[in-house]
Amino acid sequence: MPVDGSSPVLLDGDEWQSYFRDFKRSAFRLEAHQIYTMPGETATVRAFLAGDEEPDAFNSDWHKLISDHAAAGRTMTRAKLVRRPLTDYSRYLFEWCIPGNVAAGENYQIVDLTDKENPGLPEQDFWMFDETTVVHLNYRPDGTQVNRELIQEPDLGKYLAWRDLALENAVPFSGYRT
Repeated sequence: MPVDGSSPVLLDGDEWQSYFRDFKRSAFRLEAHQIYTMPGETATVRAFLAGDEEPDAFNSDWHKLISDHAAAGRTMTRAKLVRRPLTDYSRYLFEWCIPGNVAAGENYQIVDLTDKENPGLPEQDFWMFDETTVVHLNYRPDGTQVNRELIQEPDLGKYLAWRDLALENAVPFSGYRT
């Protein structure tokens, strides 16, 4: 799936996690899909759909990472594209995941495309770190992640424009009404 004609550089494990530990200024995620099928979330999504209460300390390690970055003056921003009616997975995010991320200091934005034409945003999920490093998150149509691909020599202007376009068309999670 390389976009630049080169061999893909796939990220996993500690190498992938290091991007979240080591960024210096900013991390931005465009979340384009409506369904994600992540093995590590299977039990909690199932519990959510069964009507269970959110577990104590849910996502606490991620929240600590966000709050540590925020305390150091580094930003974590996410723009989530949604279409109503929300999928079960999006409802899970909205009720169990996003509120804790926001409370920890993540700037979580919602781009609702339900009654609008897409303003030109890609269907490609990506993280951009420090406005210099881009990693595509590649998924199958069922939401299963295929891989995480470091983009070599990305067209940063394109990714920065997509970030800005997403944020221009977004509302803060706290102000979004489903």
